[in-house]
Amino acid sequence: MAFLDNSGDIILDAVLTDTGRMRLAKGDGSFKIAKFALGDDEINYELYNKNHASGSAYYDIEIVQSPVLEAFTNNTSTLKSKLVTISRTNLLYLPQIVNNTTVGLSSNSTNNILTVLVDQATAEDATITGTGDFVNGYRIGDTKSPIVMDQGIKSNAIGDGSSVVLDADLTETQFMIEIDNRFGNIWDGNGASQATPSFVDDDNVATYYLSKSTNKNYFGKSGTSMSGDVLNGPRGNRLRFLVAPSVDLNSSTYLFTQLGSTATLGAAVYQIDTTVRITGVTTGYRVDLPIRFVKKQ
Repeated sequence: MAFLDNSGDIILDAVLTDTGRMRLAKGDGSFKIAKFALGDDEINYELYNKNHASGSAYYDIEIVQSPVLEAFTNNTSTLKSKLVTISRTNLLYLPQIVNNTTVGLSSNSTNNILTVLVDQATAEDATITGTGDFVNGYRIGDTKSPIVMDQGIKSNAIGDGSSVVLDADLTETQFMIEIDNRFGNIWDGNGASQATPSFVDDDNVATYYLSKSTNKNYFGKSGTSMSGDVLNGPRGNRLRFLVAPSVDLNSSTYLFTQLGSTATLGAAVYQIDTTVRITGVTTGYRVDLPIRFVKKQ
């Protein structure tokens, strides 16, 4: 890994993803470049200085000279901030995806982590404390409420969300959820059915592609009909889901001892911290939700 030379010419550094490299190596014609993504992870736009002493040509000099890493193929380490092209020029605000803890599960107020209790002994131990709301990984359907993510505009400057609907070309009708497949899987908001991953990559990250047209049980109220909303402006769709523990976490302590830690939450427990990533397919907006899997020792 190294930095690109940004002292002179503009350099476009592109690499194949792990999947692209795999298909290229097969040599069976399955390799075809169909999509690409651009990112600006290293750029701090606050460095734009319109008061630069040397004039307007130097306003962005610190930005264009920012150290930028060479492109690399690991999808878990690069392109954290993807760029999106929007042809409209009349947009004052862009929608966000917000974790709605008013109608959904809330994270621990101390560490902002949502807890998943992975087995019967853990879920039924009343001495375990300090978790806040939790997902009942033993009986997923007994979890008091789902994880709720609302999409829309926070500001009401362009209209109140109770009466103004988000523009169709900004509304998310498909979401991607990514989770470490070794630790957990995705269920609908009622805990009735488990989702099937669209694919699992070489890093064991499972991606679930959920569409409102085909996965209706993962979507809640939308637009002006949203209740308990955390968005003041126009609203899009609501995503509802749960995270359940994997069989390995439920039945074994191996991953906890190899990748996790121990703690005392009223009782002695093992714990593993990870994140669940929710991405809107239309706008590319992304939220990382911290998750902690807990197992009683």
